[in-house]
Amino acid sequence: MIPLCRPSIGQDEFKKIQEVLISGWLTHGPFNEEFEESFAKYIGVGYAQTINSCASALFIALKALNITGEVIIPSFTFVATAHAVVLAGAKPVFADVDYNSGNITAQMIEPLITDKTQAVIPVHFSGQSCKMDEIVELCEKHKLVLIEDSAEAIGATYKNRKTGSFGIGCFSFFPTKNMTTGEGGMITTNDAELAHKIKVLISHGIDKTTNTKFPWQREAVTAGYNLRMSGILAGLGMIQLQKLDQMNAKRREHAKYLSDNLSGDIETPKETNGCHHVYQMYTIKVKPEIRNAMVEELKKSGIGVSVHFSPAVHQQAYYKNYNHENLANTQKLSESIITLPMFPDLTKDDLDYIIKQTNDIFKKLNN
Repeated sequence: MIPLCRPSIGQDEFKKIQEVLISGWLTHGPFNEEFEESFAKYIGVGYAQTINSCASALFIALKALNITGEVIIPSFTFVATAHAVVLAGAKPVFADVDYNSGNITAQMIEPLITDKTQAVIPVHFSGQSCKMDEIVELCEKHKLVLIEDSAEAIGATYKNRKTGSFGIGCFSFFPTKNMTTGEGGMITTNDAELAHKIKVLISHGIDKTTNTKFPWQREAVTAGYNLRMSGILAGLGMIQLQKLDQMNAKRREHAKYLSDNLSGDIETPKETNGCHHVYQMYTIKVKPEIRNAMVEELKKSGIGVSVHFSPAVHQQAYYKNYNHENLANTQKLSESIITLPMFPDLTKDDLDYIIKQTNDIFKKLNN
């Protein structure tokens, strides 16, 4: 069985976790601070804050900025993006995406902007950045907060700038992502005041810079949450970050091999001009009439394929009463997309088997 994804974990990760355990700093501490500083430098921002998930990162970014109005997001995303908006007390407004990239565009955002719109959350789908210069310009024009859902695009760039550096970046370190801490995430920003507020909010609302009578006193300055990342996971993240560019290069190499050898009648992913795709997922598109059967056949052949994303968020029970007009590309994508295995440790034999089975099954079903 070739799994959909497998984390690249080696002896360096085991040694680092052992170092953390021996140190006694199992909760947020010096390992988190080291990880945060390294990650901020890697992304090219002033500040980074470890957190327990990307979903929490999205939620806390909205809470920290008191966003309670409308937030424009793509429907073609994992449901956590929408949940973060709702749980923060705001209203999601669903936008369509570009069919070729799966990404939201400024042209699809602008018609949805109203006097109630406060923020936009572009989702960088499958490892490729949205066209951020146009989205940044639009947000500045309408004075909208820009929060990037970069869960699937750690290390991806647009015009040589990394995702998560254009607005407030929210990252996931789930095992399927380009680097992993098991569970975990990160928030990035260039705003020192916002970075401090986020740090307080995720730590029970306790501001450690507040002057108190005794050094052991902890004073809550707001009602906060416990959304911290443990030191163990931060240690794991440090090693994964050091390997990230190498792992992403392997993903790109695998993606090229797949695209070069899959049938020309199968729609393979394309790299948008100005983008450096890091292929958190490798997705193909086939006719909706054969998609489900093809997924089942590939699974039977021992290939751990999946579908991202079907149903789209606006089609799910909780969100059916929110707006979902003119989402034709989202609908088409959710009916035609298939996610093939993608991870750095795929072998040539793995790739050749995926190619042969995909081509053969496609040919059989497409006749």
